[in-house]
Amino acid sequence: MFDRRLVENFDWGLLGMTLLIGCFGIIILYSAVASGGTFPQKTLFVKQLFWYTAGLMVMIASFLINYRYLEKWAHMVYGISIFFLVAVLIFGKQIGGSRRWLVFGPVSFQPSELAKVAVIVVMARYYSKRVSNEGFTWQELLTPFILMLLPVLLIVNQPDLGTAILIVLISGTLMLFAKIERRSLLFIALLSCAAVPMVWFFLKEYQKQRILTFLNPDRDPLGAGYHIIQSKIAIGSGMVGGKGFLKGTQNALSFLPEHHTDFIFSVLAEEWGFVGSMVVLFIFLFIIFRGLHIAYRCRDSFGTLLSLGITAIIFWQVFINVGMAMGLMPVVGVTLPFVSYGGSSLVTNMLCVGILINVSMRRFMFEP
Repeated sequence: MFDRRLVENFDWGLLGMTLLIGCFGIIILYSAVASGGTFPQKTLFVKQLFWYTAGLMVMIASFLINYRYLEKWAHMVYGISIFFLVAVLIFGKQIGGSRRWLVFGPVSFQPSELAKVAVIVVMARYYSKRVSNEGFTWQELLTPFILMLLPVLLIVNQPDLGTAILIVLISGTLMLFAKIERRSLLFIALLSCAAVPMVWFFLKEYQKQRILTFLNPDRDPLGAGYHIIQSKIAIGSGMVGGKGFLKGTQNALSFLPEHHTDFIFSVLAEEWGFVGSMVVLFIFLFIIFRGLHIAYRCRDSFGTLLSLGITAIIFWQVFINVGMAMGLMPVVGVTLPFVSYGGSSLVTNMLCVGILINVSMRRFMFEP
């Protein structure tokens, strides 16, 4: 029998804002690829429309099935994700020096996007089964650390530093929320600080250059610092009201690199100015607060942790992408959710919103 609480607790505001930011994304992407773009670039807009439609179907499917089944399937979802990450290193398509995509006929799929959700699901299951008032000890955190480390190492080898950093940040968010014993927290903090210099030696040369350029973009203005400098010029030139739709000169004259992916926020700021940028950021802020609200009101630990992890995906992507565009963060290749071009990213973010709506719909219901 149909339960009317499914409709009563449906988060129409979250759905509406997601559709709104998706429409904004389509408009901004069209401007990014149409202004002075070549024909191959303009086909990206058509592909994005296809992925947007696919994402809507995935989002609908993700809130029709009870989210608590994810708890039962957590290890299977994680295992499938690891399988695809291994497969991409062996059979993946190499583009621009990176091997990140599996190709199935006309469709390319980026397994690292699925890995973000898989890590959240398996960690939410682990923490929810071991809730403790005293907090987790560092020994108890070894299991989630390994669950996080395995996909991170596979993704770094693609290489895809941005997604690897996202998984670390999302895992850290869940770990802190799950509560850590004070002594264990201090131990982990000291260990993390000691590990930072060691990580430097494992970075590839171009990744080191990105970090050095972030600290001083003018050290190589025509090379490694070019992206950040041009992005800041585009954002500043938009001023309050922007130059207008399809009138962004940095974008149209191809001064702005990666204008349809990593630096699409710069296109937005140049054409729509401070006002347009704040509108888009407000929509993201609304989605993030709705996610936190759903996590707060959920009555079971798994649903709370799942909602928090999903919200963390969206928050950290927005934080890093906007920070990159403004020169406040190193360029690590993180896209802006629902706005940047990318089928795997768009569908994954739609899946995430569907899961949040799912938790909202069923937060008062008993387990199946």
